[in-house]
Amino acid sequence: MTKHAIGIFDSGIGGISIWKEIIQLLPHQKTIYLADSKNAPYGQKSKKEIIALCKKNTEYLLKKGCTIIVVACNTATTNAIQLLRDSYDIPFIGIEPAIKPAAFKTATNTIGILATKGTLNSRLFAETSKKYMDGIHVIEQIGEGLVPLIENGALKSKETTALLEKYIRPMLLQNIDCLVLGCTHYPFLIPQIKKITGASVQIIDSGLAVAKQTKAILKQQGLSDIDVPAQHLILSNGNASILQEIVNGIANTRIIQSDF
Repeated sequence: MTKHAIGIFDSGIGGISIWKEIIQLLPHQKTIYLADSKNAPYGQKSKKEIIALCKKNTEYLLKKGCTIIVVACNTATTNAIQLLRDSYDIPFIGIEPAIKPAAFKTATNTIGILATKGTLNSRLFAETSKKYMDGIHVIEQIGEGLVPLIENGALKSKETTALLEKYIRPMLLQNIDCLVLGCTHYPFLIPQIKKITGASVQIIDSGLAVAKQTKAILKQQGLSDIDVPAQHLILSNGNASILQEIVNGIANTRIIQSDF
């Protein structure tokens, strides 16, 4: 049986949070994941640099036989996905901050968004915010420094906790009841975030929504595979040992260090 591979890329390990949702929802679908840790974080780069990296990742995944690509990076999506869709004849699924569900869920009409500079400054983010945030107070916070700490495996470090306190406490003082995680790295920090926010704040990310959209597009394109468990390949041009800890023995998964 031919396996239609789902290609997934991110500026490092963050998109593994998306990858996990995808393989749980689509257990028979082969995946190839690129962790571009060498170039993380994308959120501090220029739009030109982000586009060049996205094209490089896309072309590598196409050579590996991928028939659909998930851009599992908020910054890459908001800055480059339209160009990718215009340049390549395959479906692309992007990810952006879950502003719409937050707008529907908030009772205080005040939400916080923790994201990278590249995402918050993008045109797509501005357009989405304008569309759904009428009458809602939005507190934007750049999560500077969080991605490098996550990439280095310092999820529970004092430095990470201190940054989260610095970024989230002021939002709580302004009465947010929803916190949108606008970077795929940040869901790995949810346990620490919950210790700060308590139960009164809903933490919202886009992982499951992206997995559902991927499933729908595969069905629409007739690319779904069935019956046998899928094989998964994760390639990292950074420290692959961090990925080993995060993936934590998920079946049929190989992790390889590579200079893709």
